[in-house]
Amino acid sequence: MNIPPPPHTSVRRTRLAALASALCLLVSGCSVLGAADDATDGAGGSGGGMKVTLVTHGGKGDAFWDRVRRGAEAAAAKDGVELTYVGDADPAAQAELVRDAVRDKADGIAVTLAKPAAMRGPVAQAKAAGIPVVGLNSGIDAWRPTGLLEYFGQDESVAGRAVGDKLDDLKAEHALCVVHERGNVALEARCAGMRKTFRGDTDNLYVDGSDMNAVTAAIASRLRQDSSIDEVVTLGAQYGLSAVKAVRQAGSRAKVATFDLDKDLVEAVKDGEVQFAVDQQPYLQGYLAVDALWLYRTNGNVSGGGTAPVLTGPAFVTRSNVSAVARFAAAGTR
Repeated sequence: MNIPPPPHTSVRRTRLAALASALCLLVSGCSVLGAADDATDGAGGSGGGMKVTLVTHGGKGDAFWDRVRRGAEAAAAKDGVELTYVGDADPAAQAELVRDAVRDKADGIAVTLAKPAAMRGPVAQAKAAGIPVVGLNSGIDAWRPTGLLEYFGQDESVAGRAVGDKLDDLKAEHALCVVHERGNVALEARCAGMRKTFRGDTDNLYVDGSDMNAVTAAIASRLRQDSSIDEVVTLGAQYGLSAVKAVRQAGSRAKVATFDLDKDLVEAVKDGEVQFAVDQQPYLQGYLAVDALWLYRTNGNVSGGGTAPVLTGPAFVTRSNVSAVARFAAAGTR
């Protein structure tokens, strides 16, 4: 992969930086942490007005994406970057958001590739405009063909295979893999990976992830129909909690495991209602994506050399180690 040279970043004079800092304090009382570095070259300086747009496929009300956003905001604050966060679960709408960022002349774009085909055109437009684009969260098999500079996330196939091994260790025999968004490459890869290593039977159940009551009802109905199912694996924290409800409603003996974490899921693991969760660290994904664009602009750095992804998971959270991440989950960063 040929890595283009980083665009030129203008350097402010020390005198102007000091004046801007003073005005900021006098007029608005804002923080100027790191303002003294404004006049420096390279990775020590601020973003100098750099604009980054993060475009995800996350729908409204999904706490997972709140953690991605918090990580991105933390990196933006550290680097002095102006961050715009937008998201849309519809692939065509997400593609248009990327085009908007190109029209707004963003200095860098971070994007998820849940539906890679929809993003090829917008990413090509960004590259033609000289805007570096990095990927996160979804599309680990598609980021290089799509032309992205770097990628931060979990290898979902590897994570799925690890879950299959875990289920074998737990002596499960029949797993139900609940997919809350049909066609999402990351979710499909999790179930496919699990099927490769799990020695028992695996069935997929497709549900409407935007309707939590419908998710619970669909899982409960399937459990009533097939009493041999002894493990329900969901692909998001809130769906894991729905599965716990569904098991109760169905009077099933099935256990529940899930991908991803939130503070409520952590409590469910503590209480033994959920056997384990697979943590891909969404906060870290958002943080690294924004920070990588800043590093590329200011110092020409490319994580993974532009050929290898930077993995943020998987890690298993079980009853034995959940206390180590509980306080971070409570703060909304794990």
